Amino acid sequence: MRGRGMRGRGMRAADGAPAEGVPMMLRTRLALGIGSIVTLMLVPVMLSLASMRQLRTDTERIRDVEFQAAVVLGKVRTAVQELDQAKEYLSILPEEATRQQVTEKLAAVRSLVDSLGALNGLAGISRVHASLQLIADESARTYQLAAAGRGALADSVLDKTISPAIDDIERILAFSEQSLQDRTRERVNEIALESVRSRNTSLRLLAAAALLAVLMGLWLTQSVSRPIDELDAGMRAVAEGDFGHPLQLAPQRRDEFGRLAASYNSMATQLRELDRLKAEFISVASHELKTPINVVMGYLQLLQDNVYGELNPRQLEIVSTLTAQSKSLARLVRQLLDVSRFEAGGGKVEPRTFPLPAFLGDLERTFRVLAIQRNVGFTVTRSIDLPADVRWDPERINEVLGNLLSNAFKFTPSGGRVDLEVERDGELVRMRVRDTGAGIPATELAYVFEKFYQASNQTTGIKGTGLGLAIAKGIVTAHGGNIGVESTVGVGTTFTLHLPITSAATRLMPFHQPEESTVA
Repeated sequence: MRGRGMRGRGMRAADGAPAEGVPMMLRTRLALGIGSIVTLMLVPVMLSLASMRQLRTDTERIRDVEFQAAVVLGKVRTAVQELDQAKEYLSILPEEATRQQVTEKLAAVRSLVDSLGALNGLAGISRVHASLQLIADESARTYQLAAAGRGALADSVLDKTISPAIDDIERILAFSEQSLQDRTRERVNEIALESVRSRNTSLRLLAAAALLAVLMGLWLTQSVSRPIDELDAGMRAVAEGDFGHPLQLAPQRRDEFGRLAASYNSMATQLRELDRLKAEFISVASHELKTPINVVMGYLQLLQDNVYGELNPRQLEIVSTLTAQSKSLARLVRQLLDVSRFEAGGGKVEPRTFPLPAFLGDLERTFRVLAIQRNVGFTVTRSIDLPADVRWDPERINEVLGNLLSNAFKFTPSGGRVDLEVERDGELVRMRVRDTGAGIPATELAYVFEKFYQASNQTTGIKGTGLGLAIAKGIVTAHGGNIGVESTVGVGTTFTLHLPITSAATRLMPFHQPEESTVA
């Protein structure tokens, strides 16, 4: 079958049948999903790092340009002040040392002004250079006038030319300082705004990445968990005997789940065919056995009726034993036929209205003799609010209660008790069959209603077929009721039935249907 399945898939591919989506194996899907999630989480991190690097660059630029310009500007102002002080000595001490000192101060100012201009920290640098040149020329003239003894004229040059030039330089420096402060403040504000924008952008990107990662994770979870849940539901159904459970998973999927679905369908088909063959074999075998058994029982009845002559006591004993065994065999065949009908869903119940008190009275009289023979106490308790009439299949319900009571007597030792309690429960009739027998282990309670299952409590040496409780459950369920069991080893067992007062069911459900039975 596997070979046929492989060839079938090969033929579908050759015929160009459409595949479901792009082929992607489960491991590939998981790898892509995890890789996408990692990438999504790395994007905002990388952008944040890039933004931080830009902020660092801007900060370093302020440090290297604006801050350095402010330092140089301060040095220029100090040098200009020193120059202003040195110029006064040109007319007071017209010596070579005084002239040399003024020249050095001018050179220091020019050097600092050039450095400040390189940092773009001085507005009107050409005016500063022009003023410095004027100061240099007039300082030389002032020195010459003072050295020639013309002090009044030298003072006039200082007051009217050199001092205004120095004042002009100081005004330019003050303006440049204010401009530098404004520019630095603006750059700092820009960096602060950029920092806020970067932070907000990073948070939005992180939130978007987290959302996309969650969506990607949900997609991965759904793409994996949904097929797994479907396969789990299918396997549970098969384990419960429902071999026709439809799997909502296409075997044409070109991934691991598609192969699993194809394997599941193949397995379910084979199990369904085996189940059908088993039921068919049981049905055919039971029918084939039924006729010869009836013939044997007929002849045994004729022998008991002395149709073929008088039988001696020994012969009567043998005929009675053969009759009892034939009846036991006939009962087994009847149960096998019921099982085969249940499997096919073809068993029928025929509800009709009948008096419940009379039904219970007949049942009590039937088992009273067995109770006396086995020295077991037996009572049937009826509540006063029981309905006068019920609509059930009396033969089928008699079979259920008869099976439960027979089991109770079989597993209850001499001196024990078996009780049948019948009471009304709303629109239902509740019946309890209680015994003080060996009890059923708790680990086996869930299986007692399965076909051919025999509990390990059969210490009496009397073995059954394991079909009675399965048939009883089918009959009770067909009436719209339910059956449950409670048991304690060494104390006893209680079977509880709930049947609607009026049942409209006409067909027994197959055993593999998920019928409920309560197990306490």
